[in-house]
Amino acid sequence: MSGFVVRPEPVRVEGLTHLHTGKVRDLYSTADGLLVMVASDRISAYDWVLPTEIPGKGRILTQLSLWWFERLGDLVPNHVVSDVPPEGAPADWAGRTLVCRPLEMVPVECVARGHLAGSGLAEYRNDGTVCGVPLPDGLTDGSLLPEPVFTPAVKAEVGEHDENVSFDAVASVHGTALASELRDITLRLYERGREIAAERGVILADTKFEFGRDRDGSLVLGDEVLTPDSSRYWPADEWVPGKPQPSFDKQVLRDWLTSDASGWDRASETPPPALPDDVVERTLSRYTEIHRRLTGGEPSL
Repeated sequence: MSGFVVRPEPVRVEGLTHLHTGKVRDLYSTADGLLVMVASDRISAYDWVLPTEIPGKGRILTQLSLWWFERLGDLVPNHVVSDVPPEGAPADWAGRTLVCRPLEMVPVECVARGHLAGSGLAEYRNDGTVCGVPLPDGLTDGSLLPEPVFTPAVKAEVGEHDENVSFDAVASVHGTALASELRDITLRLYERGREIAAERGVILADTKFEFGRDRDGSLVLGDEVLTPDSSRYWPADEWVPGKPQPSFDKQVLRDWLTSDASGWDRASETPPPALPDDVVERTLSRYTEIHRRLTGGEPSL
């Protein structure tokens, strides 16, 4: 079955309570009720958390999230309190830790798409829709959509696929008012992110956000934001609809895993193999490059 090839043991830190080990992040709570998110260097593909880490990836994700939180703060508040690890935390947590306000998370992956790709492309080819939203005829892989669309999903457990759902499905569970609020703020955040990325020669094809309710009931942006793990970034000068686009993410390792070189049969449910050094290096270079293009600086690894 899919999941962790090797499940990591949580780090024990005096004064912190371990809450959860996710695909990438480890979650803890402090004695005064704050949430501590530690971004590891783990990486996942095809519903497996791979046995090989990408050194520095966790710090790149954290730095990019902080960079984006600053640029989105006028649209919606976020959950970040500090990027300083709690007292007694391992030295390795520096640069990869966010201390956050706890939220009552809304169990919906809030996805915005401006281009046709991934699971959206597969649905469009079958039904002419994405999450039930009708799209024009004649679109192809990488096509620019007439306007961005909200295509929510239901978050899955580690080792399982997230499930795309319609706006009406979200409204039926959470109410039309909340579903509309999630849609509207998701599209506003996506438009801001797309504009900023475009100024830097990058296409933000799609992304996902997660929201929660603060103690006063207000909607707050949580988790990570606009990282290459949660977003599909393409170099604008290489965009050619009609074929898969070169991307600033883990496509390098996906391609290797499904190649003859890996020797892995994806359909067998056999755990994937360790990644060779060159695949690790090329994957890290894609994460480093999108950080460089967006922020104009080198990530601190």
